[in-house]
Amino acid sequence: MAAEEPPGTPSVVPRPAEWNALGGAVALTPRSRIVVDAASGPLTATPSGRRELPGPARQTVRQLARELRDDIRRVTGLDPRVTGGKAAPGDIRLALTDDRALGAEGYRFDSSGVIAIEAASTHGLYYGTRTLLQTLRADPRHRDVPRARSTDRPTQRVRMVHLDASRKFWQVGYLENLIRRMGDLKLNTLFLHLSDAEGFRLNSPKFPGLADPASSYDRADIERLKALAARQHVQLMPGIDVPGHATVLSEAFGIGFGTGPNPCTDAQTHSHLTPDWTLDITDPRTTRVTQKIVGEFARWFDAPLFSIGADELPGQLAQCDRVKRALAADPDVSTLGDLVKRYINALDGVVRAQGKRTAVYNGSEHMPAPQQRLDPSVVFLTWEGTGTEPVIPGHDEIAIGKFYVTPNNYHNLYPDEAWMHGTWTPSTAPDMLGSGLANWADYKYWSRDGYFERHMAGPRALMADRSWNGTPAPGTLDAFRALTAKIGDPPGVLPGTAPPRVDDGRPSHHWTFDQASYPKGWTYASRPPNTLMAEDVAGDLPGTTYIINNPALVEGGVRGQAFRFDHDRDGVGFGGLDLTEPWTASAWVRLTARTPDAVLLSSKAGALKLQQYGTGKVGLTRYGVADHSFDYTLPLDRWVRLTWVTEPGRTTLYADGERVGAVGASIPLPLRSVGTPSASLRGDLDELVTWDEPLSADQVRTDFARYNR
Repeated sequence: MAAEEPPGTPSVVPRPAEWNALGGAVALTPRSRIVVDAASGPLTATPSGRRELPGPARQTVRQLARELRDDIRRVTGLDPRVTGGKAAPGDIRLALTDDRALGAEGYRFDSSGVIAIEAASTHGLYYGTRTLLQTLRADPRHRDVPRARSTDRPTQRVRMVHLDASRKFWQVGYLENLIRRMGDLKLNTLFLHLSDAEGFRLNSPKFPGLADPASSYDRADIERLKALAARQHVQLMPGIDVPGHATVLSEAFGIGFGTGPNPCTDAQTHSHLTPDWTLDITDPRTTRVTQKIVGEFARWFDAPLFSIGADELPGQLAQCDRVKRALAADPDVSTLGDLVKRYINALDGVVRAQGKRTAVYNGSEHMPAPQQRLDPSVVFLTWEGTGTEPVIPGHDEIAIGKFYVTPNNYHNLYPDEAWMHGTWTPSTAPDMLGSGLANWADYKYWSRDGYFERHMAGPRALMADRSWNGTPAPGTLDAFRALTAKIGDPPGVLPGTAPPRVDDGRPSHHWTFDQASYPKGWTYASRPPNTLMAEDVAGDLPGTTYIINNPALVEGGVRGQAFRFDHDRDGVGFGGLDLTEPWTASAWVRLTARTPDAVLLSSKAGALKLQQYGTGKVGLTRYGVADHSFDYTLPLDRWVRLTWVTEPGRTTLYADGERVGAVGASIPLPLRSVGTPSASLRGDLDELVTWDEPLSADQVRTDFARYNR
């Protein structure tokens, strides 16, 4: 039996704070109009609707009415005329009202006859129209609006989605879809983290060579996104992470702690990184360079917040002679914490000069700083603590720590959706501005946009529901998921594009596991041998290893080198989308030890097993459904070419070109990673190849013979 929302609950996400069902419905008809209040038409807000957060509305009521007309046309097929005058039953009336009780984002919705929506700004008016459109999308006829009266306003001022747009480059089309989805869910801030150690994603002629044009956003891209975001009432918030997470800047400008005479050493930074991961904040030139960067890109964006990162600084830097000398020579600083906070304040001055507030990730508050204090206007993005209440006295906060989406096998962080739905109570403390779903792309640098979207869509809807309506969610999590599926995507969202199938006999992917350099646009920020690249010489899905429990690059592969795995958490992250049957996957494997469960390729849905749990034989698994084993066990200490050939409902296994078994089952080809968070392999891996079609027995033998072993 399908899960359903509780009776009387509108088909709206987020749930309105108040909803009084009147029974029955108002139908939109070909005669329905959108009637704009004459006095409101050219306005964006009344005095009561202007607030620092979420920032100013940039859409007039008349512009919003035209957008609503287009949206209704896409949902219902109707084409309501935008007009003035008096509204009649079945019409939609939009008006601004100078009502402090509604604030910047609240609205009143009355569909007892005329469908009347009023608000103090077009932020709120827009959200009222999203409630209208969701009820229409959920209606089987897409014409009927339930009769109700509602006064609705958010619990939290900032309702954020955070994207790691530095380690990963997101296609503009995906970002546009995300902005439309956020507006529909009444999420008001898209935070693009555009600079980290591995990449800088803003391309300005003022800093030639800093960003690769093919994997960054120029001013025209940002203006395009801002224009759409303004129509969806989403603030586009940028972030540039300094002084840590900054290898790309250190190398571009020669301003890292590992650069120049008497550099800091590897012992004076995090164990898997180099000293150039941190900018040399003892050097005034570093401050000048980064002030110019912040000043340039703060002008590109119009959101009220600008992040400068400032997190995870290595405390070991205090032992660096360069830092010791700087502290001894400067009476205004006596600790590394003083240096860090003075540096943050220097950049904060640039941000505040442009009418914005600085945001930082938390962490610097733990560094002793007896002589320097952060400006009290600095906002902390809090990833420590409970995620429910403010923890940093004297500063506003946005909670992100409980809402990490870091879908790699090392961090393996996903929001607890059951907790979000049934337990989380968003804080209404005056210094808790809001909450944010935070995506991080560590070790998934070249993943598909859709890979992350599949992990973010569910918790994003929950974030929207709970940060808007702070009351406990009624019903079950399954019912909530069913409701979001029933409502579906908003108008204008384009379907995601899966990579085209390669069905002409050529491989779709081929990972050689040889030494390879990062592609242009990405900076290698780790300390060798961490975070190795697995080059894909046939397709466009390269991967990386992790920072701890890292496979080793070894000589003696079938061709050239190989990756050696010796820990359950060793792995390679790809972040591909599973490929539906048919398909073929083939790899050279040399096992060196037996383990209870050894995984070649995995995803959330299934896995190819080198040693199936319970049998020790080669197999495949559909998680939550069944484990399957072939009647074949891999030998130890010998290279074997394993090939799975899969068609719907059947999978055949080959070893060294010869058929060794078959099972009456199939799974989509898992392309998330080599290994899982708890089960990898013990041994060497080389020449992993996939095809988007089933190879014949002759083709499998030909593939094996190519290696001439």
